[in-house]
Amino acid sequence: MRIALDAMGGDFAPDVTVAGALEAVSEYDDIHVILTGDRQKITESLKNWRYPSERISIYHASEVVEMHESPTTALRRKKDSSIRKAVDLVKSGEADAAVSAGHSGVAMATALFVLGKLSNVDRPAIATMMPSLTGYFLLIDAGANVDCKPENLLEFAHMGNAYYKAIFDIPSPRIAMLSIGEEDTKGNELTKEAFKLLKNADLNFTGNIEGKDIFSGNADVIVCDGFIGNIVLKVSEGLAETIMKMLKHEIANVTTGKLGYIMIKPAIKNFKKRTDYSEYGGAPLLGISGTCIISHGRSSARAIKNAIRVAGEMAKKKVHEIIANALKEHCPFRTQTKDDLHSNREFEGQSPSKDISYVKS
Repeated sequence: MRIALDAMGGDFAPDVTVAGALEAVSEYDDIHVILTGDRQKITESLKNWRYPSERISIYHASEVVEMHESPTTALRRKKDSSIRKAVDLVKSGEADAAVSAGHSGVAMATALFVLGKLSNVDRPAIATMMPSLTGYFLLIDAGANVDCKPENLLEFAHMGNAYYKAIFDIPSPRIAMLSIGEEDTKGNELTKEAFKLLKNADLNFTGNIEGKDIFSGNADVIVCDGFIGNIVLKVSEGLAETIMKMLKHEIANVTTGKLGYIMIKPAIKNFKKRTDYSEYGGAPLLGISGTCIISHGRSSARAIKNAIRVAGEMAKKKVHEIIANALKEHCPFRTQTKDDLHSNREFEGQSPSKDISYVKS
């Protein structure tokens, strides 16, 4: 699988992104990574490594999107950016998937503008894997859409259901909606109306789930709007890191702490691994006509390697086509309108669309 990696994206690029690409081609025999970005800087990062040169290539891009730039500005003024070139390679068929740890808003907007939405899709959504007591669950949307309609949550549920089935080979994933109570009468107008749609949908919908239960393992796919989902994601990451720091602090303050730490060190190591975002690599943007993985800005080489792995798995299984077929069958209410064309023109510097809202991160 040919994966286009935005080598200039991320807090520690290009050294860390290049290192992640090299780990990927060393570990996975069926991966070829195309590094997009400044050829001179990428070559400099590669020079001290030994790697299978036939599975690493460079596609020069003269521009880099900075974190302070808006998606609209970046799309209009930086058409030769490393993010844009990575997605362009997917569009042209020279790559099977794109991965970026750069500006997530620009990555989402670029994927939407260049690759386009799947038929019957109103809002593409970010889907991220998170740990639970029994394994993993999928959170969707994790930050692409801060304002949603009930139909969007139904759409997210179908996309998450199709993704989970394809990746984990589970015939009927359990779908739940995040709300402030399990009863269908609780929540805001969005969740109340969405509950009615989900209840009547051809899904294994188990009802609402409260925040305290999302890690219990009682749901395989948890649906919410991107505003709530992004908060859940960031709070979870911060909490896991805080627990590790607090635990180390308490162990250091107990007289027998060091001895006890030696005994429980393997358990702590396993816990840290399960809650480390780098193990999950990145989050796919579902609902676009192609495969695009968005990674954390502070991704390590391991995180980049795992993002490339996820991109390869999705592209190989043609998950976007599976999602397209699922939406065609179960969400026939969506057809392209003038608003879709209007929203695409937003990225060409014309009048802004009210239909698309992104979380900046």
